[in-house]
Amino acid sequence: MSSEWLQAMTAWLSANPGWLSVALFATAFLESLALAGILIPGVAIIFAVAALAGQVSLPIMEVLLWAAAGAIAGDSVSFALGRVFQGRLERLWPLNRFPGFIAKGEVFFHLHGGKSVIIGRFVGPIRPIIPLIAGAFLMPWRRFLVFNFSSAVAWAPTYVLPGYLVGSALTSDFEPPAHFYPVIGISAGILLVIYLLLIRFQLGLGHSSQLYHWLASLMARYHATHRFWRLYTSQRPAQAGEFPLPSLSMALGAGALFMMLGQLATETQIFQPFNTLTLEWLAQLRNPLMDPVMILVTLLGDPPILLAAAVLAAMALGVRGFYAATLHILGAALLATLLVWAFKYLTAIPRPDIVQGPPSSGAFPSGHTTGITVFASLAASFIARESRHRWRWRYYLLFSIPIVLVALSRLYLGVHWFTDVVGGLLLGLSIAGLTRASYSRYDNIPLTTDTTLLAAGVAWMLYIIWYITEHWATAALLYGPGAD
Repeated sequence: MSSEWLQAMTAWLSANPGWLSVALFATAFLESLALAGILIPGVAIIFAVAALAGQVSLPIMEVLLWAAAGAIAGDSVSFALGRVFQGRLERLWPLNRFPGFIAKGEVFFHLHGGKSVIIGRFVGPIRPIIPLIAGAFLMPWRRFLVFNFSSAVAWAPTYVLPGYLVGSALTSDFEPPAHFYPVIGISAGILLVIYLLLIRFQLGLGHSSQLYHWLASLMARYHATHRFWRLYTSQRPAQAGEFPLPSLSMALGAGALFMMLGQLATETQIFQPFNTLTLEWLAQLRNPLMDPVMILVTLLGDPPILLAAAVLAAMALGVRGFYAATLHILGAALLATLLVWAFKYLTAIPRPDIVQGPPSSGAFPSGHTTGITVFASLAASFIARESRHRWRWRYYLLFSIPIVLVALSRLYLGVHWFTDVVGGLLLGLSIAGLTRASYSRYDNIPLTTDTTLLAAGVAWMLYIIWYITEHWATAALLYGPGAD
């Protein structure tokens, strides 16, 4: 598909903006469709159409819904085609023009199972193939739809928001803040390198994958890089040769996104319409039945509760002689506390005025979201490390629940903007990734549960009960609907 065709399409849509919603749905549909997604430059078209939507101020929620709906429909049709043509996929046009695509998709599906539907939506050329493979291997419809809907919710903002924000900026009096282009350039470069690695090696981050062997051979060429690789590579018999590439990738990728978001959210007004829309929408959902639940959830994310967990866990591990784990847990808690305070102080972003009771500190990033992300991510990584490799993702999925709940509670109670919560999530993931990567140097002895750790858990539960009992009345006044 030529660039002239893309230019002609954008010119026509500029003259007929009423068709932008249809164009978003159709592009997302075709980009996700197994047979068409291979041939069309879906990402480029989605960016162009989203940019036009931003220029004409099409509501962002409408843009995201149309794109997500198209992606869901495209994957669903691909899944149905896989059911119909199972055993004959290699002979279908245009798949027969790309030998090896089906084989790669089958390997990826066998490696990652059902979650390959989620992962595959973000992974380059195999994106439109995975639903087809899932259908051919007779994945249950209900299970596929769960993965399809959940991945589309994340896919739509990831692919649509960049273009929409660019389009909005072009029609506004956007003046880049100081150091805007260097920060954006460095961050985009980091993300591009990580993305290309993931695309080229199809998320092969395990120590037995092609990616590890390629990077290990690359590091071995020079003394400094080889020493770095060996220093952080696990010496455990069960994980011998495992360099913490997933943790490092998460730390660098989340850090780069945080830098980009921080520049745009604190130095420009480009996100303000979306922030206001989200705040108003959630304010309409408030009701007396949900308020106590959300207040309880947000109290569980209060800094004293999370810091108490870090101190108790560090004490329990320190008594048993796991000094490196103790220092890393305390270091992560301290780093999160200092960075959140520093960013709040330096940016001084005012909080929403729906509730006046919460602290007068800056809003960006959300300290609650940062804290619970560091806590849950490190807990999941420590537990998953001691489990079978194919079961690890279950622990990460389980520990993502408190992150989502605390983040949602901050938005529901009206004490943070949407960008504050996303910034807190990215900052927390970056801190957790760096901590876990650093700890890999000392992670040679398994961390097992004993009476000391169980006693620390019981003490933490008792502290939580006392803390909530002590602060409930104050929190109800601060966060209640009558607080304004």
